[in-house]
Amino acid sequence: MSSISRSLSDVPEEGSENSPYLNSTNNPATSSSSTLGPPSASASGSRSGGSKTRTPSIRTLGRSSSETASVPSITVTSVKRNPSSSSNAASSSSKSRKAVTPSYSVPRIKSIPTLPHDKNAEPVPSTAMHWSRAPVYGAVPQRAMRAHTMTLVDTTAWLFGGNDDKEVNKDMKDMYCFDVETMQWTIRETTGDIPPPCRAHTTTLVDRKLVVFGGGHGIQYYDKVYIFDTVTRHWTQPAISGPLPTPRRAHSAVLYQQKIWIFGGGTGLNALNDVWTLDVSSFSRMKWEEVKTTGRTPKNRGYHTANLVGNLMIVVGGSDGKDFFTDVWCLDLDTRHWSQVTLLTAKYKRIAHSATQVGSFLFITGGFNGEEYCSDVLPFNLVSLTYEPRVAFGKPPSGRGYHSTILADSRIFLFGGFDGTTSFDDVYILDLAAGAYLPQVTSFNIELV
Repeated sequence: MSSISRSLSDVPEEGSENSPYLNSTNNPATSSSSTLGPPSASASGSRSGGSKTRTPSIRTLGRSSSETASVPSITVTSVKRNPSSSSNAASSSSKSRKAVTPSYSVPRIKSIPTLPHDKNAEPVPSTAMHWSRAPVYGAVPQRAMRAHTMTLVDTTAWLFGGNDDKEVNKDMKDMYCFDVETMQWTIRETTGDIPPPCRAHTTTLVDRKLVVFGGGHGIQYYDKVYIFDTVTRHWTQPAISGPLPTPRRAHSAVLYQQKIWIFGGGTGLNALNDVWTLDVSSFSRMKWEEVKTTGRTPKNRGYHTANLVGNLMIVVGGSDGKDFFTDVWCLDLDTRHWSQVTLLTAKYKRIAHSATQVGSFLFITGGFNGEEYCSDVLPFNLVSLTYEPRVAFGKPPSGRGYHSTILADSRIFLFGGFDGTTSFDDVYILDLAAGAYLPQVTSFNIELV
């Protein structure tokens, strides 16, 4: 049986004034416009409004960002022909024959992103991490990127979810894609059983397919599964056997041995700490199963992170709607036994953060610590099981949570987020330096006391 207690409103439409999930008033604002060309060097940042920070609430979604990008001009030159010159050319001898000027020139479109160079920037050590804002261009997303997911397939990151209340009836058939090499946003039209607007869900990559589970919109919480084929761009809602998990959002998911392992989340009234598996070995015979674990279990929580490291699911932080957790847990997916990591160094409260595995480190980025939204990066050493804070040079993103991160080559890309007032549509890059934290460590042991 799953364990259910306390209150986690993601939510928190049901939150009180003292709840960290305060139900705050909607503050609609202008949305950033779609661009077809690279941004100009003077493009304004996506954050606007006062400096006052509100407590986290997925309910407040005012896109107050306004990003303007320049559109490259396209010139089509038309050259008129002189009829007499054509006849003269036909009657002339071969030695006087000249090349005929084409009647038109093919229009050429050239889009080169403007790199955000800073002449006053201080020199950065070659082994240091460095933040920069990505010089994006193209069809910048027109819906909020908050509590969304970004899933990398080859060099294309697929954006799903993260809508706000203004977009209840917005057509979700289009998906935004971001190319991590060209920095270009594009829109891809999809077909099939299109999912409803959604946030705080999970998306798991399985054989070039995106498996979306849970999440919600407004007061709705979902227990549905949708599968998106990134090759055919077609959505399906599969038939799944077995008992259904409780509808939830703010949970986590990892893929291990052809099963998606779901942990925790919230129902809007209660936080959860149950574990479920979804068998995806065959998309025509998918099955749900509740997992019976052993050992002392983590407290009920949502807005934590979970990463698969070998056969272990590493859970960091989260909240039950009242307390903000500093703990780190490991679930052995072979023995199904829980163990708590004994932290010998400083502890950090975090919810709505991201955790990206880079070799033998988990890079904990952003999130909310109960008092403010954070902008720091906390590498967690999976060998020593300690935090090893590092200085990141450059211009980091402002403090935020509910963002998403992906690893591409030696760079961590950060997308969107929310700071209690503003929803962001920007993209930042954390360059991990020349070999400093590259994912070259492929074999290491995690020893739990």
